Amino acid sequence: MDWKVALSTFGLIFFAELGDKTQLTTMTLAAQSDPSVWPVFFGAASALTLSALLGVVFGDAITRLVPAQYLHAGAGVAFIALGILLILGKF
Repeated sequence: MDWKVALSTFGLIFFAELGDKTQLTTMTLAAQSDPSVWPVFFGAASALTLSALLGVVFGDAITRLVPAQYLHAGAGVAFIALGILLILGKF
């Protein structure tokens, strides 16, 4: 296993997810869970694991079908388009 890739992925995802709506929803569910918060933990951890697995599987499949330069260009165009739509208040 490439530990550099694993640790950098962990760090990026961990800090990107801090304070997002998923974490806030999980905290709300845990606050409402009585007496044990473990079902909330296992449910949230399973959902995030499955979501990450789908991202990895589909990301790998897409990169096998579409060359990386086209993916980078498409992602760049999509981010610019979304930025323009957000600035104009249309999204």
